[in-house]
Amino acid sequence: MSAAPRRPARWAWAEIDLDAITHNVGLIRATVGSADVWAVVKADGYGHGAVAVAGAALRAGATGLCVATVDEGRELRDADIDQPILLLSEQPPERAGEIVAANLTPTVYTRSTAGAIAECAPQGFVVHVKIDTGMGRVGVAPDEAHDLLAHIATSTGLTVSALYTHLACADDPTSPLNTYQLDLFDATLERLARVGLRPPISHVANSAAAVALGRSHRSMVRAGIALYGISPGHGVDHLVTDLRPALSLKSRVSLVKPVSAGSGVSYGWRHRFAEPTRIATVPLGYADGVPRYLGSTDGRDGAEVLIGGERHPIVGSVTMDQIMVEVGGHPVQEGDEVVLLGTQGGQTILASEWADRGDTIAYEVVCGISKRVERVLIGGAA
Repeated sequence: MSAAPRRPARWAWAEIDLDAITHNVGLIRATVGSADVWAVVKADGYGHGAVAVAGAALRAGATGLCVATVDEGRELRDADIDQPILLLSEQPPERAGEIVAANLTPTVYTRSTAGAIAECAPQGFVVHVKIDTGMGRVGVAPDEAHDLLAHIATSTGLTVSALYTHLACADDPTSPLNTYQLDLFDATLERLARVGLRPPISHVANSAAAVALGRSHRSMVRAGIALYGISPGHGVDHLVTDLRPALSLKSRVSLVKPVSAGSGVSYGWRHRFAEPTRIATVPLGYADGVPRYLGSTDGRDGAEVLIGGERHPIVGSVTMDQIMVEVGGHPVQEGDEVVLLGTQGGQTILASEWADRGDTIAYEVVCGISKRVERVLIGGAA
């Protein structure tokens, strides 16, 4: 049975459901078959808490972890996590010693980084090499991969255990760029195999590719946003309906007051009331990760929150620490729970609802929930 969440010290908190993480890892594993699942827990687990998410994912059958920075990897090691941890891009060469000391698996795509790692590492220290097949961000060019791998094999003492790439349009499974990138990656692997430089492991798939592009599964998949129960994009929404969002953003009503017809609310009085009504103040704002675009400004209705299982609109500008919500004649009172993201009663507000309103992606929404919002773990492993 899941433990009841404790009451946080502030009327703004995020509940992280570790059972949802477990559930989502299970769905991903079932989808990708024999491929291993490595959980992407960079950016503090996409705002969910990297250590807690990593532990839940590994208990659910993930076999490795992926992070963006040395400090993110060291945080996991300090939490006594000893499974493989892949750094997803090259790091400053002066941190090579820390990478080796923490037994992190570095990504390499330049000779300089390979050399910096080799100076600190024991013989045979494992690295992954990233190939840029079209993302245009980082990675060695396909026609330069042979020279890099040959250099690593003959001059560094490092062991390249895996080659990988990243798809730019996996959230649109119909995009021809997916086929182009996979073909280019396969052709590169074949050229390297002919000269004995192809390592035993390859990986391509992020969350979108894991659910939509079976050809991308390879030795392992890097499961990021789907791990947290969030769709990678509208192009694959229909494939992820069984995922369970792991994060709920909650608060409590701090004040309820009547307002008169013609009066305004919040900075700039960008919202005025046509009729007498009641508003509730909710004590979290853009410093907590509630974007200003959720307010009712420039003639647009505000986004909604849940109180008492009913949707109520945000009115006026979102401020740094507070929002105001119109509750009218509904029996709302101080102390009532407010759900900004998550489920209450029969209603659910998803991160994608915010993202669509702000012309952004759900990744940015959950990563934007700030550190001053306490994370409260719930679920069987909390």
